[in-house]
Amino acid sequence: MGEFAALIHNENIKIYSRVRTWIMLFILALMSALFPALVYYTSSGDSSGTGLWDNFQMAVTIAFFLNTIFTVVVASDAVAGEFSWGTIKLLLIRPWSRSKILLSKYISMVLFSLLSTAVLIVFAYASSLIFSSSEGGAVANQMSWSPAEYSFLDVFCRYIELFLTAALAFMVSSVFRASGLAIGLSLFIMFTKNIFVSIFNPERFEWAQYLIFTHMDLRGYLLTDSGPGGVTLGFSIAVLAVYYLLFLGVSWLVFSKRDVAA
Repeated sequence: MGEFAALIHNENIKIYSRVRTWIMLFILALMSALFPALVYYTSSGDSSGTGLWDNFQMAVTIAFFLNTIFTVVVASDAVAGEFSWGTIKLLLIRPWSRSKILLSKYISMVLFSLLSTAVLIVFAYASSLIFSSSEGGAVANQMSWSPAEYSFLDVFCRYIELFLTAALAFMVSSVFRASGLAIGLSLFIMFTKNIFVSIFNPERFEWAQYLIFTHMDLRGYLLTDSGPGGVTLGFSIAVLAVYYLLFLGVSWLVFSKRDVAA
């Protein structure tokens, strides 16, 4: 167990020793804190119409796009970067199985996504707290949730979407050894999933209920008990779980069986 922890530590060093990582975290913190301040100053200091949780929601909505992009970059580089740098052969001569190497890379990527999300939340909340004149908000006026509950459940749902997108990027990185392809495909899905849902509407096509695009955004369940095509939250979670296991299974199978040292 100690050796595996050392392997994870080694992968974290690879991530955080790069200037790029700290630049991404700095940009994420800056953008999270910037938007509540912009609302405050562009409204001539009168933020009475914008409460704490409204500001927080706005900052999170905008900053989470960056958070997803930055996490996808780290996930895409996890395996493909070893081939690009030519360090994969040095890694495989170590006394660790390929499964442990792949798992350590995945865990390190997940830890980065948690850190980046925490940075986003802290700076968005702190800025909203400073530049809001009230603690209320309109985000949950017509729901059973309080503004704070709704806001953090919204963040949780957004993180699930990020989590799945990063898993897809990690799979593409492992299978094709191309970080550019992994980034491009993941961002393509992130920005076009709503278009696919509109075209392949589960109300019209029953088989569309089994597409990952249909279930990636779970925020709708905060407002209603039924999802696209009348499915339940449990059904959506089950579909996402199957795709998630498929992504990781393909990553493990290809990385374990292919002659990656060639």
